[in-house]
Amino acid sequence: MQLAQLYLVNVRAENSMAIDIGIETKARKKIAGALGQVLGDTYGLYLKTHGYHWNVEGPMFNTLHLMFETQYNDLWLSMDLIAERIRSLGEYAPVGEQIGARSQLPPDKSVPDAETMITNLVAGNELLARSARTALKAAEEAGDQASADLMTQRVAVAEKTAWMLRAMAK
Repeated sequence: MQLAQLYLVNVRAENSMAIDIGIETKARKKIAGALGQVLGDTYGLYLKTHGYHWNVEGPMFNTLHLMFETQYNDLWLSMDLIAERIRSLGEYAPVGEQIGARSQLPPDKSVPDAETMITNLVAGNELLARSARTALKAAEEAGDQASADLMTQRVAVAEKTAWMLRAMAK
């Protein structure tokens, strides 16, 4: 290694700062992994909801089109918060195909009718609530109030969205 490269390696090592936020490394990694799952599930639900927004048809078109838009915008914004929390814990957020690959939400084989869209989004939001609850539990066990707060919010939004969609299906 040349002298200049060796110097840069040493400077970087001296400037790298260990994370000391009151959460042990093992717990931070566990929480970040659970948050990565929530991020993947959120991404999968975002894609499904946005696709439904574009393709919904029928007598409830306007209502569903606007509702889906509100929902996918919330999902999109929440992904940034989740990814930034993962980074705050000292881990890298998933990138590229890694994000979608983590989604547990089954993809559609074709464009469903409006009723099936509603049913699928209820199931997707319930899956997201369960995923966020898992991350919430990991955060609570480690005393990570920031991650717990974020996941509490995401559980509440997913449950409310599922309830509203279920009410439309009656």
